[in-house]
Amino acid sequence: MPRLYQSSPRTTFAVLAAAAAAFSLMQSLVTPVLPTIQQDLHTSTSTITWVLTAWLLSASVATPLMGRIADLTGKDRALLVALAAIALGCLLAAIAPNATVLIIARIVQGLGGAIFPVSFGIVRDEFPPQRVTSAIGVLAAVIATGGGLGIVLAGPIVGALDWRWLFWLPMIAVIAVGLAAWRLVPKSPVRTPGRVNWFSAGLLSGWLVALLLPLSKANAWGWTAGRTLGIFAVAVVLFAAWLVTELRSAEPLIDMRMMRLPAVWTANLVALLFGAAMFGVFAFLPQLLQIPRSTGFGFGASVTTAGLLMLPLLATMAIFGSLSGPLTRWLSSKAQLLWGAGLSTLATLSLALRHGEQWEVSVASGVFGIGLGLVYSSLVNLIVQSVPRHQTGVASGMNTNIRTIGASIGTAVVSSIITGHLDPQGLPTDSGYTAAFLVLTGAAAAAFLVALLVPAARKATRKRESRPETLPDLSPVEV
Repeated sequence: MPRLYQSSPRTTFAVLAAAAAAFSLMQSLVTPVLPTIQQDLHTSTSTITWVLTAWLLSASVATPLMGRIADLTGKDRALLVALAAIALGCLLAAIAPNATVLIIARIVQGLGGAIFPVSFGIVRDEFPPQRVTSAIGVLAAVIATGGGLGIVLAGPIVGALDWRWLFWLPMIAVIAVGLAAWRLVPKSPVRTPGRVNWFSAGLLSGWLVALLLPLSKANAWGWTAGRTLGIFAVAVVLFAAWLVTELRSAEPLIDMRMMRLPAVWTANLVALLFGAAMFGVFAFLPQLLQIPRSTGFGFGASVTTAGLLMLPLLATMAIFGSLSGPLTRWLSSKAQLLWGAGLSTLATLSLALRHGEQWEVSVASGVFGIGLGLVYSSLVNLIVQSVPRHQTGVASGMNTNIRTIGASIGTAVVSSIITGHLDPQGLPTDSGYTAAFLVLTGAAAAAFLVALLVPAARKATRKRESRPETLPDLSPVEV
């Protein structure tokens, strides 16, 4: 069955959006039901947390690695490989007999992280320049919305079927998307010769594991225990070795020379900080809603009800993420980034100080959704506008990777704070959630301050009087 290369950009975009949505669902689909999975597989709280952490860790390494492979071999091929990894991971997770196999399955799923940079790269390759900004904004909104949608869908799926169907259903969808991608996504017209730096990938994996392990275990081991400090020291050494390797490499996995561009390093630092805030809310707000009322601050919500209470976040994120591209006619990507980070800071502060009533949580999550939609889309546009076309895959992959690293760190830190504040019955306390959301507020506020340093995009030298509907050209930013 031959592939169809005459498909329109609209058709290509629909396939990419479906692929991105499938992967982004896996970010949060299991988060609200981790206690259910823990009970069914008869494992500990610390072990089941790695179902989430392992996915983030795998995606952190796979995103730049697969982004580099995509630039070498073709983005269309890398997209198919990423979809195949997600489908295989879903199959393993659906039949997992124990937590160990489930964690391995989540590592395999994380290899699908290549979908994000590959999709952005295909958009840049296939779309007319005047449509790239809007298309990327919508695609980023799909990615962000998919992450929120997973929280909402988890409850009804588990209630009607079983937690294993959280993997069976996505597997079926991913296979269908893969067939569509094989038939409809055109061959990549832009390829960059070179090789993959596997040694650098190994060092990246090493320092991330050495960083996340003590972050997640510090409360059990002790923050000043020799084991905790020793593994942190290993993380520092491996990070330094990785950094030196990347700087000396002619073909680095993450281009540190590119990171020197003001628009790139500032946007990536925002991504790191905002990733921590974003995933901290995604992972722990549903758990807050499910805390029993007997604690004095929980709502005792079911998984389904907790998902429904997250609907304001999902709706505002989808709306403002989709509007981000068209809004660039009046509000620059940098301005959107500042507004988004500012609103997210206010929302997390509200969650820290006022989470006693359902309406307070719903309003705060809705405001956070506005900020998330604006930040997600504007960050991607700022990165894509800052680099040459042939580096789109690497640059967008690097940004996605750094955001995922931030999510990994944020999740580990918040989990450590909450599990460090337990009542005699072993349930989290109100002070634990307050402290956790204050930490997330600090991350969002820091992201706002760094966003102030992001250079503004250079204005077009000629006004398009005859084409007022056209979006701004993707010119390089001032550096």
